[in-house]
Amino acid sequence: MNRIDRLTAILIHLQTKRVVKAEEIADRFEMSLRTVYRDVKALMEAGVPIGSEAGKGYFIVAGYHLPPVMFTQDEANAMLLAGKLVEKMTDKSIENAFESALLKIKAVLTDVGKDNLEDLYSHIEVRRLPQDAQVSPNNFLTDIQRAVVNKEVISVDYFSNNDELTKRDVEPIGLFFYGGAWHLIAWCRLRNGYRDFRTDRIQTLVAKGERFDARNLLSLQEYLATVVQGNREVEKVAVLFDSSIARYVKQTKYMYGFVSEEVVGSKVRMHFLSACHRSLGRWLLTWGNNVVIESPEKAKEVLIELVDELSAHHLRQGVRQEAF
Repeated sequence: MNRIDRLTAILIHLQTKRVVKAEEIADRFEMSLRTVYRDVKALMEAGVPIGSEAGKGYFIVAGYHLPPVMFTQDEANAMLLAGKLVEKMTDKSIENAFESALLKIKAVLTDVGKDNLEDLYSHIEVRRLPQDAQVSPNNFLTDIQRAVVNKEVISVDYFSNNDELTKRDVEPIGLFFYGGAWHLIAWCRLRNGYRDFRTDRIQTLVAKGERFDARNLLSLQEYLATVVQGNREVEKVAVLFDSSIARYVKQTKYMYGFVSEEVVGSKVRMHFLSACHRSLGRWLLTWGNNVVIESPEKAKEVLIELVDELSAHHLRQGVRQEAF
């Protein structure tokens, strides 16, 4: 990236947040802090009203906006691909909002860019497994996001696992995708505790017009850490995959509670939040000897049980065939 493009990109980045740290800019563009200081100074000398606050970072003075910029073809293509994922992995409310945003992107493309995007559309397809075809049949994800940002109490009619319909007033702290579905994590006033609500089990959702104090609640990351440590129904499972198959695992890992991954030599360690070790174990068996469960021991034992059951089944089948 030449300096002119970098200065423009830095200016765009500064407009994405109220305050941006110099370290963040350095990481984003893979350059030294000294270069960041020099580039910001160059922008200021060019007339861009950039302020700074010791210990916090840089900010654009209120009222200044960079004129609309053109999207590159690669950026537009990336948005198109993201739109395909949005279509299959969210609900209608998010899909409609993203489609509107994508139309605005198309509007500023050149004629050639528009033609390329139209051609690419038919060459990308995202499909889900049949049992997960209806991830979120309702239209609540946009409302939930709004409530999370505004710190607003919402009232939901919710079907629990035992098909009991209850009305809950909840204080949402975030959305989490695992096990093939979106989950609303919130403080439930009815149960007086944190609860995990699958969004496709929410029947109605109404904003109460009441704000709550988020300082009294855990963050989403803190909640997830607490769940792993204290909830016996959900355990963190560490699995080592051979690098040769890790890229193929990425297509299905989110269906089994994938949380994070890290490269370990010639292996890739993946972490899952699993409420059903047998379900996770059956999936891991499909990868044969290219996978090893590191922890917990219970997950290892379940996998061994599955292997024994499979072996016994085929032995019985072999005996029956010999009998005939």
